Amino acid sequence: MQEPESVTVNIFGTEYTLRGAADADYVQEVAAFVDRRMNEVAKGASVASTARVAILAAVNIADELFREQRKRIEDQATLEDRSEQLTRMLVRGMAGDRPSETGGDALPGA
Repeated sequence: MQEPESVTVNIFGTEYTLRGAADADYVQEVAAFVDRRMNEVAKGASVASTARVAILAAVNIADELFREQRKRIEDQATLEDRSEQLTRMLVRGMAGDRPSETGGDALPGA
């Protein structure tokens, strides 16, 4: 079992040491994302408290996550509907290619 790796990140002017099994580059990428969001919130609002900035950033990130999840579910449903439509079309097309039970298809030149 792999030991958790320690990674030092800077978020909103404060250094944090994070431990976990995730790759250090990935942890840095996630921390940079959170840092950007917190800075965006701080610029767009007259919020003095770091805790309030963090909460507003977290709400924004959660909103984005929920929207993406909803979109993924809707896209999956659309793909399933289209797949069913294509399957029905293929079945109907294949049924049309079968010889009829009343004498079969006419051969070319007959």
